[in-house]
Amino acid sequence: MAAIDFGRVLTAMVTPFNPDLSVNFAHAKKLSRYLVENGSDGLVVCGTTGESPTLSKDEKIALFKAIVEEVGGQAAVVAGTGSYDTAGSIALTKEAEKVGCDGVMLVAPYYNKPSQEGLYRHFRAVAESTSLPVILYNIPGRTGINVLPTTVARLAADVPNIVAIKEAAGNIDQVSELRCLLPEDFAIYSGDDSMTLPMLSLGAKGVISVVAHVAGKQIQEMIDAFTSGNTTLAANLHKRLFPLFKGLFITTNPVPVKAALNLKGFAVGGVRLPLVEATAGEIESVKSIMQNLELL
Repeated sequence: MAAIDFGRVLTAMVTPFNPDLSVNFAHAKKLSRYLVENGSDGLVVCGTTGESPTLSKDEKIALFKAIVEEVGGQAAVVAGTGSYDTAGSIALTKEAEKVGCDGVMLVAPYYNKPSQEGLYRHFRAVAESTSLPVILYNIPGRTGINVLPTTVARLAADVPNIVAIKEAAGNIDQVSELRCLLPEDFAIYSGDDSMTLPMLSLGAKGVISVVAHVAGKQIQEMIDAFTSGNTTLAANLHKRLFPLFKGLFITTNPVPVKAALNLKGFAVGGVRLPLVEATAGEIESVKSIMQNLELL
């Protein structure tokens, strides 16, 4: 498969809820439009930030369809279709392809903790069920398993439509190893906003971001500065955004970013159990950071 360009900043989009915690599809469309007009090259729909573990299959398919209808052709729409169930991941991936998504993102199977061989077979089986390009997602802190660089390299060599990885292991040496082992056209995306600049220096393409919900243009500016050779400006922008990078993770994602969006006037609602809403103190902390950055 030819190299796929999903862009440099993809936002891992929250799922807006009504007061009764049903999905608010109208607000999801509105938010997707805002994000695309404010720095996002693409959107990841129904990832962890979108509360995928508590969304039904029908809700996910309807969200994929709604976002494709709203911004398809203007931004990459990537469906989060991975889970701990290979057969279920295949079924959802096929539905994402049917409704016109541009790609899928497959998180490492969580809770059941497969071996590296199990990870390889899982990702290969899902990728081979579709013609869509696939982004792998490695986040050991949530899944309990680390997808090793050697496994990623094996998949890149054997499965043509596995073309990128969202890397969120928090290990800069692992990023170095990935870049050494993978083809140059295999895209590495930071899965942690605060790691974006360090990872760019090692050959990453960009970020699959939470913070881009409220600072997409600023993140694009930071990446622009780095890629144009103005590393001093890039570092200064990183330092300016750093409090926000950390502040939107003061408790479990997506709780703080939903609070931030609600502060900005986007009625994205609350979160489904077992998550709970941000405390008054957490909301005040997020508000203070955003005010300091003139984001409110």
